[in-house]
Amino acid sequence: MKGIVNTRFDFELDEVVNWDIVEVKEGRFHIVYNNNSFVADVLTHDRKNKTFEIIINNNTYSVQMKDRFDELLHDLGMNTGNSNEDNDVKAPMPGRVLEILVKEGDAVSEGDGLIVLEAMKMENIIKSTRGGVLKHIQTAEGDSVEKNAVLLSYE
Repeated sequence: MKGIVNTRFDFELDEVVNWDIVEVKEGRFHIVYNNNSFVADVLTHDRKNKTFEIIINNNTYSVQMKDRFDELLHDLGMNTGNSNEDNDVKAPMPGRVLEILVKEGDAVSEGDGLIVLEAMKMENIIKSTRGGVLKHIQTAEGDSVEKNAVLLSYE
């Protein structure tokens, strides 16, 4: 498991971490590491994106965790970490567009199905990573698309 603190400092957690940690009350932890004692308060956490904001000894830290699957997706160019900020929905893999589930001008919410993409004899539903209004659909049913091809755009 890898982590990034305040978008600047990287660290790695081994399978065996030599620390003692006890939750003393909801969101507050007592940690003993290398014979040092720390109190950590979890201010916010986003389980889906594996992000935390914590306070340790009156210092605030933003932490982004990445497991081996996140690293693999990044290495394959399939990470979606910044997809909420992107106005384009791209094909995560090469395939054939079986069905377009939306129309230009439709308002969509996060998680709504947009396009059915067939890849390796499997049907994959490409879902919206954010809410918004669809501006332009750049593909048609039956089209073959390459990895990272723009399928549609938000306003």
